[in-house]
Amino acid sequence: MMQKAAMIVSGAGLLVSWLYGEIGGLDPSWIAVFFCGVPIAWTALKELFLEKTINSDVLVTIAIVAAVSIGEIFAAGEVALIMMLGMWLENRTVARAASALEEMVQMAPQTARVKRQEEWVEVALAEVVRGDLILVKPGEKVPVDGKVENGQAAVNQAALTGESLPVEKRAGDEVFMGTINTNGSIEVVAQRVGEETTFAKVTRLVAEAMERKAPVQRLLDKWAAWIVPSSLTLAVLMYLFTGDLVRAVTILIVFCPCALVLATPTAIMAGIGSAAKHGILIKSGVALEQIGLVNALLFDKTGTLTEGKLQVTGVARLHNQKQEDVLRLAAALERHSEHPLAQAIVAAGEQQRLELPVVESFLVHPGNGVSGRVEGREVLVGNRRFFADMGISTDELRPLQEEQEKAGQTAVFVASEGRLIGMVSLADRVRMESRDTVGRLRLYGVGEIAMLTGDNKGAAGQIARQAGVTTVFAEQFPEAKYQRVEEYRDRGLVVGMVGDGINDAPALTSAHVGIAMGAGGTQIAAEAADIVIMTDDISKVADAVKLGRKALHVIRQNLIVSSAINAGAIILAMAGILGPVGGAFVHNATSVLVVLNSARLIHYLSRKDKTKRMTPPTISSCGSCTCTKGFCDLGTSKG
Repeated sequence: MMQKAAMIVSGAGLLVSWLYGEIGGLDPSWIAVFFCGVPIAWTALKELFLEKTINSDVLVTIAIVAAVSIGEIFAAGEVALIMMLGMWLENRTVARAASALEEMVQMAPQTARVKRQEEWVEVALAEVVRGDLILVKPGEKVPVDGKVENGQAAVNQAALTGESLPVEKRAGDEVFMGTINTNGSIEVVAQRVGEETTFAKVTRLVAEAMERKAPVQRLLDKWAAWIVPSSLTLAVLMYLFTGDLVRAVTILIVFCPCALVLATPTAIMAGIGSAAKHGILIKSGVALEQIGLVNALLFDKTGTLTEGKLQVTGVARLHNQKQEDVLRLAAALERHSEHPLAQAIVAAGEQQRLELPVVESFLVHPGNGVSGRVEGREVLVGNRRFFADMGISTDELRPLQEEQEKAGQTAVFVASEGRLIGMVSLADRVRMESRDTVGRLRLYGVGEIAMLTGDNKGAAGQIARQAGVTTVFAEQFPEAKYQRVEEYRDRGLVVGMVGDGINDAPALTSAHVGIAMGAGGTQIAAEAADIVIMTDDISKVADAVKLGRKALHVIRQNLIVSSAINAGAIILAMAGILGPVGGAFVHNATSVLVVLNSARLIHYLSRKDKTKRMTPPTISSCGSCTCTKGFCDLGTSKG
């Protein structure tokens, strides 16, 4: 808050100075020098004498002192304000990361329904101990890590594993804290509680990554390490050899790196502004620099490379049934269910504009399927286990089902009057722009591209092939994703991580630069990341890399050009040709040149990308054909 107030007051002082000049014999720019310059100078002195480091703060302090010494108070205040703005942006990023951690902690369940003396009693989570029997109803979060004792349910584990489909849980299956029971009731025996749970471990990983993630050294800091001693040494030598104090002071003035100070912030601000216009929120200058250096990019699967929602990919038919009839009967029943699979089937029916008949005697069979009477016939929709329990054979479609499950799809059988008539296949589809994005990233020089997912190897491999990714890590829990990022970092690579869920938060925080898909992703992922894509367009990731690379190029141009001009001015100053007034003119001219060069970034992403685009993937519904339609006749042919 103090920094923000200081910047507002300083900006007002500079504006008054620019409009009216001195007021009552005093330049209002002194306000900026005092409120912004003094804190920077104090920080520089501490770093110089206590930490024994020379960085951009020392460089800026010399710039401010040199500008004041020749009466350029406005220039001194302007430099001080720009540097204070950079510090404020970095502090704001740290605060956002801290709020992400706080929100993550608050997402944990606060109470649990525990069996005490043959009754279900709701207690605070802190009172739950290992061995307690806990009831989890539909729509509730699982409050512990444990095993299912009784009941069946479909549990959404996306928060921890990123799996796109709810997982059916029965007696003996393991469940985790923070996952959501979407359908059915289960009784769970607590095995890990409180800080022992997987959810708590994820939270600790995020906290540790935040503490370990040190600020990246800015390009200007690297240059400052040799510019500062060089300027001081030359000034002293000039005075010792010539005895001319004016020449010595002129060297300090010429070395006063106003253009160097502006080289990075102006490019960063222009780059961040350009990104914002195209739906890319870059939270800090460091993030823009880091995305420009990235040479390894890791992608989460669900909601990132894929659309993050289930869709019907095919309908198989048997016994001369029409494809539309199979889907119509399934959608009619599923319209009365809230299961994610049901919602996808109903959406497919609506998309095909099918008229859904009335359902009578509707029943939900938790964890298995649904049944009811449709148009006078007894219709069942569900999984293979359900059909086996009801005495209906699924052997005719078993090979096709197994083939699709290996490819990461889910099969839902449909029966009428006790006879199998078809099967509906569902999957999370790859975004059409994913393959193009991966191709562009390779052309931009990102040599290592991998996919991390909690799904099984078959599903992961299928999605990776369609997205054009060759390196795949399947069955990855949050801790495993975090470790993968660490492995890439240990290899000396600059790592970027792209994700959208709570399960991605540790990896997003640990990476050099985290990128969150903000439109469909969780707030925690967006807060933990350094860059947020505000739409569901994954091609923006490639745009961010492209912009980051260009921004680094512009920054280097600014540094080299301004340094070359300074070098020429120093030679003229040493020869006595250039005096203090001429040195100040050189500073102003160079600063204008740097600002104009940086301004080119503002419209950079608006220009047509001439990079060769990759061909979008064809989406196969069944694994044995290359259909691009929404549905395939899977039960009667191979295409």
